[in-house]
Amino acid sequence: MSAGAVDNVILLADCYKSSHYKVYPPGTTTLYAYFESRGGKFPYTVFFGLQYILKRWLCGPVVTRAMVEEAKEVINAVFKRDDVFNEEGWNYLVEHHGGRLPLRVKAVPEGTVVPTKNVLFTVENTDPALPWVTGFFETLLVQTWYPMTVATNSHIYKQILRHYMDLTHDNTDTLDFSLHDCGYRGVSSVESSALGGAAHMINFKSSDTVSGTSLLRKYYHLKTVAGFSTPSLEHSNVITWGKEREVDSHRHMLQTYPEGDVGCVCDSYDIWRCLKECWGQELKDLVLQRGRKGGCIYLRPDSGDPKEVTLKSLEILGEAYGTETNSKGYKMLPPYLRVISADGISHQSLWSLLEHLKNNSWSTANTYFGAGASLLQKINRDTQKCAYKVSYAEVAGQGIDVHKEPITDSGKKSKRGRLSLHCDHGLYNTLQAGKGDPTKDLLVPVFENGKLLVDYTFEEVQERAQTVPNDFDVIKFLEEDRDD
Repeated sequence: MSAGAVDNVILLADCYKSSHYKVYPPGTTTLYAYFESRGGKFPYTVFFGLQYILKRWLCGPVVTRAMVEEAKEVINAVFKRDDVFNEEGWNYLVEHHGGRLPLRVKAVPEGTVVPTKNVLFTVENTDPALPWVTGFFETLLVQTWYPMTVATNSHIYKQILRHYMDLTHDNTDTLDFSLHDCGYRGVSSVESSALGGAAHMINFKSSDTVSGTSLLRKYYHLKTVAGFSTPSLEHSNVITWGKEREVDSHRHMLQTYPEGDVGCVCDSYDIWRCLKECWGQELKDLVLQRGRKGGCIYLRPDSGDPKEVTLKSLEILGEAYGTETNSKGYKMLPPYLRVISADGISHQSLWSLLEHLKNNSWSTANTYFGAGASLLQKINRDTQKCAYKVSYAEVAGQGIDVHKEPITDSGKKSKRGRLSLHCDHGLYNTLQAGKGDPTKDLLVPVFENGKLLVDYTFEEVQERAQTVPNDFDVIKFLEEDRDD
């Protein structure tokens, strides 16, 4: 997870942050800020990823004199002047704190499912000589938006699948494996893949983004792996055999991995011929043989309208292998045969597809899904309107509750004073202006003066994320959401 050349934490901030220490009111000794989702696409947030940022960038002695010298050179060059960089302040931090950051961070436990518009973590300086550090580290800390938004995005997918499983199947035993992360190649960086992949695995146990497991092993005490996969064909494997030998490519796959689960992509040429002739006739004995050994074959269409292609694929396979009707009255393929749809899957397309299958008497349990860009990449900081704002200051010995309230956008009104998060009977509420009860505050001290105070395991995070807000209506959400 090394960041390579960008290891100087003084340079891991928006450049204008370097100029701010001079422009707070004279006599400022304390700045207190908070982070929240001000609303956005999803009505709640699965909080995750702050621990990675704290461990990766902020724990221990993270500032040295050499870093101060390097940053001075860079910042002076960026601003084309030598009166901006806070050389004295950074050197004071090195001398008096051994390069450790004089910050206190309190946060909701990772994995907690919190309705939007509530505080998720707070930050304040612990040295009155360095109040500006609270604002300076906003840039890094706000990047929590990415893993928490992926975790929330994935959580919503799970509620859609759970809803249709409940409607059309006897149980939800396969739910945790029903959405596969295939987004590694579609994200902006290896670090993004690791953070996003880890966030998805809070909700699902199916993933090809193995970098997510690597991150969880290093930063969240994962002992083994969090996401599982299966040997699967891609198009290059099939087309190198040539169009006339397409069936041989699939036969070779089955013979190479004769037991357990395998996946085969079927739309390299004519998917209907592939399903009817290759799988429904020529390979049928091998399919049945694998079924007798307890294995399953996942056949993957990868082009066309997902809902129409998935339905037709099920119909063809049902005709060839037969179906049974489950207790809810929906058709099921034999347990050794499933369809996996991984092209263009989003919340809306998944909803449309599952509703289409239901209306044609097919159970959701016949199908598995893969998501790439829509899971890990088609989000940004504004998806959940994430913001970090100062809400309290101490100036000349006086505490002041501060806030912003733009007349042009009431949605950007910020909170005032010291904050605490309470939950009574499942209802979350952020109390402002220091009015909260400390004994009920859900915000936990997680970092102070360069030291991590709480070290969550992945299992703890995963367990908390099993919660679904009582008032969350998945169909209402889908009807109102038209952004996919």
